[in-house]
Amino acid sequence: SLDMYFHVCDVTNWSSLVAVSSSINESSAGIHILVNNAGLGGVGNIENTTEADFDRLYNVNVKGVFLCTKACFPYLKRSGGGTVINMASIASTSGLQDRIAYTMTKGAVLSMTYAIAKEGLTHAIRCNAVSPGRVHTPLVDAYLAKNYPGEEAEMFDKLAKTQPIGRMGTPQEIADLVLYLASDEAAFVTGANFPIDGGYETLNGT
Repeated sequence: SLDMYFHVCDVTNWSSLVAVSSSINESSAGIHILVNNAGLGGVGNIENTTEADFDRLYNVNVKGVFLCTKACFPYLKRSGGGTVINMASIASTSGLQDRIAYTMTKGAVLSMTYAIAKEGLTHAIRCNAVSPGRVHTPLVDAYLAKNYPGEEAEMFDKLAKTQPIGRMGTPQEIADLVLYLASDEAAFVTGANFPIDGGYETLNGT
């Protein structure tokens, strides 16, 4: 069995990330894998999204990915290489209604993935993005309870059917893809985006 240790940090705070990445490096004999999974969702269009809404999503979804990677990159190099996996979204390549700030941040994550992958070539550091469609997490349940009280089941079914495959994904299915990209089996994979969306990107409208 693997020992697991948890470190609390603020992904938007550089000094916090410097301290945590140093601690992880020392206690774990190096850093080999970074999964940038911290992220926020947000609903709003161009008119009703506030500057504060925009800044909140940007700070976590974009700046957080940049700072976490920046903090870990020297340790990945020192370890002789490794892999960075960024959690993007179908929003990275699709215009989602009423998700303007979220869509922007996930587009930036995908572009950053390509830039990191390019920079990592000379250091044996791979970087890829995972782009989920709708995944059934507690966030979905909370969203439905807040916005559709008494209609949760009906709205859940409606959201599930926006994926051509007819259901939402599961967290385990996303984790399995991340595990593959982190493994030696993916040693030839870098600078790529992996949609895992039940056919949303390519099969909608067919």
